[in-house]
Order: sequence, then structure tokens, then C-alpha cells
Amino acid sequence: MSTYDYVVIGAGSAGCAVAARLAASGEYEVAVVEAGPPDDLPEIAVPAAFPSLFKGSVDWNYTTEPQKNLNARSDYWPRGKVYGGSSSLNAQIYQRGAHADYDGWAALGNDGWSFADMLPLFKRAQHQERGESEYHGVGGPINVTDLRDPNPLSRAFVAAAVEQGHPANDDFNAATQAGFGLYQVTQKEGTRWSAARGYLHPALDLPNFTVIAPAMVTRLTFDGARCTGCVYDGAVGEQQITARREVVVSGGAVNSPQLLMLSGVGPREQLESLGIPVRRDLPGVGENLQDHLAVPVAYTCTAPITLTGACDPEQGARFLDAKMGLLTSNIGESGGFLTVGESAAPDLQFHFVPGWFVDHGFRNPASGHGFTALPGLVGTRSVGRMWLRSADPQDKPALDPNYLGDDRDMQVLVDGIRIVRDIIASPAFDGYRGAEHLPGDAVRSDDDLREFVRNYVQGLYHPVGTCAMGVDERAVVDPQLRVRGLEGLRVADASIMPVIVNANTNNPSIVIGEKCAEMILNAGG
Repeated sequence: MSTYDYVVIGAGSAGCAVAARLAASGEYEVAVVEAGPPDDLPEIAVPAAFPSLFKGSVDWNYTTEPQKNLNARSDYWPRGKVYGGSSSLNAQIYQRGAHADYDGWAALGNDGWSFADMLPLFKRAQHQERGESEYHGVGGPINVTDLRDPNPLSRAFVAAAVEQGHPANDDFNAATQAGFGLYQVTQKEGTRWSAARGYLHPALDLPNFTVIAPAMVTRLTFDGARCTGCVYDGAVGEQQITARREVVVSGGAVNSPQLLMLSGVGPREQLESLGIPVRRDLPGVGENLQDHLAVPVAYTCTAPITLTGACDPEQGARFLDAKMGLLTSNIGESGGFLTVGESAAPDLQFHFVPGWFVDHGFRNPASGHGFTALPGLVGTRSVGRMWLRSADPQDKPALDPNYLGDDRDMQVLVDGIRIVRDIIASPAFDGYRGAEHLPGDAVRSDDDLREFVRNYVQGLYHPVGTCAMGVDERAVVDPQLRVRGLEGLRVADASIMPVIVNANTNNPSIVIGEKCAEMILNAGG
């Protein structure tokens, strides 16, 4: 049995940050237990190749329960099972979310989580290639940069939005989110820069840092109310590891609540029905599941400049020789934020893809070249839950995000489709715009657009909230991320968000990891 000061479960976006910061202090022995392999697949490094990783060896490959508001469709959820977690197979968009999101967390009683509290951590975590400023830092682990070779279509989307009267915005992570622009990305010199690249790989050189992988944690161990470590399935069968000080669970919004429940921490009635001995009755574990949604508005492109050509040998040569060309695309190159409902912050986000992107990229609405604009719901009001199907750790849990359970969410998406159509009809697209394939010219009325949304909307890979932070009885962790009623156990990942941020969640997840490590170190370990 191996023993360390801190055991971090999961080498994803948050877990990499927690573990590396604790190890860098030089005071503690730190181990990370990760279910997936090292991030050495070449497709991980190539920005435009991430959809090829979907449903492959580094993807947990989850599927939701049939969604009653999506005409009983199930949705596919990719989740990274690899060093870097989902930061190794995401679209690399660098976002923080609105200032009001974090101030809202603090208003719920989560002291220390306001935007003013979080900004120093956002700055510490990044190396902003544009340089240091009021809102940005340099010298941090995560490289943030402008796209090296943005597609002309992505620039046209921004120009067309401005022609429609929307403001331009060249920094969504500064004073305001509203407006349209090219997204900054977590890349360096044209290649992906994941949490593994920024945090985990440098930490591997430290003598007090260990990664155990591939090794799937099956349960936590306890001595009374104190978490003492975990049991995992590794290369030589079942093994146990212990923590002198604390265990930090960083499995994400699916795996963290799953592990807690498998270990007897969760809703008593559910655990007892599965024959799992109850260690701590916490009804909020698995509840409060929230996600973002996006719907594709897709057109033929009359110019042969889209990502359809990314597999051409010429593009491979351009990437290898100069890290330029279509393969440097993060796919969602440009976009913007607008407020269309009653919200303190933008509730509608746009992702523009200079190529086809329908059904997670698994099907194209037409042959040849096309482009897709995806209006997305980010002011999510619908709330779902997840639960265990059995006491077997190998069984995937049931996921019910309750998509469109609140009708206000549907209206945001319908408004977004209409806004996209106006943007694409603008003069900036006159040299590129072909036929509209989705929703199609005949789909115009509110009723028809709602039916289209039910048939085509998809999750945006941002599940959060299932181990929510708070001070009420439904909270799973307190504002220091300690699991309520237990000792020596914290959760640090997107699952602790009490309310989903209104933007891409990878960077906030990393900074949750930074926050966790800071709180541990400030408390003297």
C-alpha cells in the first residue's frame, strides 16, 4: 500500500491544477490517480482533430437518458479519459464566464468566490500572449493566444454581426462579454495546450509527484468520518492508496458524484436500494445537473475554403512545416454573446464553425463545403440529475440533464436561430453564402423552429453542478470544497458549481483547481 500526503483522483482540468500546485510547494508528497492513459495520441495535439477522438479510447463516451423535451432523443456526452481530461479533447476556447456569475455564487453564501476574488487566480493560471493587463496575467501554466490562422469565414461572421448592429468584442474575458469576435484559444504555436501540458507534464519532473495510470478508482476508503484514501483497479489488479492529509476528488460532473455514491456518500434512499452502505447521507450528490445547449444553423459554402479540406495532404504539410492552415483550427473559431431574455448576464452564446458541425460532427447535412453557426443557450434554467444504475463501478451512471425543462430555455434558442439568419444574410457573407440546409428555408414559424430545436439541439460539453458548493442542506461541499460532514475529503472540479457559468467551462474548471490548492496551502496543508 502506497501512502502520500495528498491523493488527487482524476488528472483532468481541475485535477491537474490541484495536484501540480500542491506538489510545487515542495512540502508534500502528491499522487494523482487517473483512469486514462497519457496524452500521447497525435490527434490530441492537432487542434482540428478533436472530433476524431469522440467515442474512442480516451473518451468516457456517455449518453444521456432519453430527453422528454427532445422528442425522446438521447444525447452524446464526450468526457476525457486521459491526461488532461476533457481539456485534451475540447475545442480549446478560452472563456471565464460573466463577472455576475461568480458574484452570484458569493451571494449564495460562498465567501471567497466573487469575481474580484477569482480574478487573481484567472490571471495566475494563464500566460496571455497579448501581455499582462488589468484582466490578464503572464507566466502561468495555461497558454492563451489568438488563433494563428483563422478562416476567412470566421472573420466574415464577426463582420456580419457588426453589420447587423452588434458590437465588436476582441476580449470576452475583460470588462464585458457582449459582442462578437474571434475566440482566444488554449494553444501554443498552433498546437493544443491542455491542462496536462500546462500543469501535469512539468510536475512529472518533481521528486514528490507521482501519477498512477491507467487506474480507475472504484471507491474511497474511510476511518469513521475521515477519508483515508481510495481503492483502484490498475495494471496488477485491485490496489489501495492512502492519504496522510486529504483526498481531492476531481473526476468532473459525472465521475465525482458517481465515486462519492459508490463510496456511500449520497442520497440514502438511492444508496440503500443498491445495497451500498451509507457513509454520509447527502441528498444533493448527483442533483443540480446543468449544461449548455447549441443548435446548428448550417449553410452550403460557395467557396472551397472550409474545414472539409482539412484532410488534404497540403494541409498536413502546412501543419507539420509551419503549424499553419486548417489543422490549427479549433473548429469553433469565432462567436459572441448577447442577452435576449431576462438575465443579469448574456444568456446566448454563438459558436461559428467554418465547416459542417451537426450531431457532434457525426453527420453532414450535405456534401462538399459548408459552414455552421451554433446559437447556444448559456443562461441555463433547466436543472436535471444523475444517479447510479448499480453498485458496479464499471456501469455508466444515468444522466438526465432535463434539457429544455424550462420553456424559457427553448425561447433563447429560437431567438438565437433568428439572429443567426440575420447575420448570415448580411453583406459580409455575400461571397460565401449558399443554400440553408438547417433548419431550411421552409422552417420559419415559432412552432416549426421549436420542433427543429427538439430534433437537432445538442449538449455543448459543459455539464456541471452535481456536487454543488453552498451553505444550505442541499450543498455537497462547503465554500472550502470540503465534503459536508466528512473529514479529509474535498471535491474540486466543475461539479461544485452551484450555478453554471455562462461560457465554456474548461478554464473555470482549471481555476477551481487553482482555488482548491490555494485554500489547502493557505491553511498550512
